[in-house]
Amino acid sequence: MLTGKTALITGGAKGIGRAIALKIAEAHGNVAIVYRGSEKRAEDTKNECIALGVKAQSYQCDVSDFNATKIMVAQIIKDFGNLDILVNNAGITNDKLLIAMKEEDFDSVIATNLKGAFNMTKHVGAYLLKQRKGRIINISSVSGLMGNIGQCNYAAAKAGLIGLTKSTAKEMALRGVTCNAIAPGFIDTDMTKDLKPEIQAEILKLIPLKRLGQPEDIANLCVYLSSEYSNYITGEVIKVDGGLYI
Repeated sequence: MLTGKTALITGGAKGIGRAIALKIAEAHGNVAIVYRGSEKRAEDTKNECIALGVKAQSYQCDVSDFNATKIMVAQIIKDFGNLDILVNNAGITNDKLLIAMKEEDFDSVIATNLKGAFNMTKHVGAYLLKQRKGRIINISSVSGLMGNIGQCNYAAAKAGLIGLTKSTAKEMALRGVTCNAIAPGFIDTDMTKDLKPEIQAEILKLIPLKRLGQPEDIANLCVYLSSEYSNYITGEVIKVDGGLYI
């Protein structure tokens, strides 16, 4: 399905990013895995992708750093010879009630989750526009659609990512580049594993399907949006949340 394509995935070492990398590799796409601190897990994910018969490499980079991301993107294009898909998945949380949230708590989340996506979209987008084709997929969140207690910083970043998605889609459409967002609900990752059992139980009551999603649920949609099957889809925000936000 993605034979000959190269995908760049930020936050690709673990969780949703890892699942996306593996699914793209299963679809015969090459994978550039970007990570900030999880070097061993990035290497493990890279090796799993290689075992699936594709080219894969890992790159350490802080996506909030404009110049570092520019240099990294140029290196990835040089290493792979092409770049077709960008998945902006890198994200952090620093949850606190608004009244207790410090300036650095807000700034750090915005820097990684929103500015990081801007940095990557700008640098990769320039390349995609020149080749007149490509896919940009932003991993947002239902928190960006409905808000969430204790997540003013995270919800603001993810809502901003939706605005970035729609504006990018309008700007790049004439050059054959699509841009869409996926809004996961509660997914079974390291983030949700840290929740207390009683909090998880309360969350499950709110989800019509009565279970957490799996990273593969997001990855499957990501592969579809990366493929030729999604040629006429752009500017969309697609929820994958088990019915949490209907």
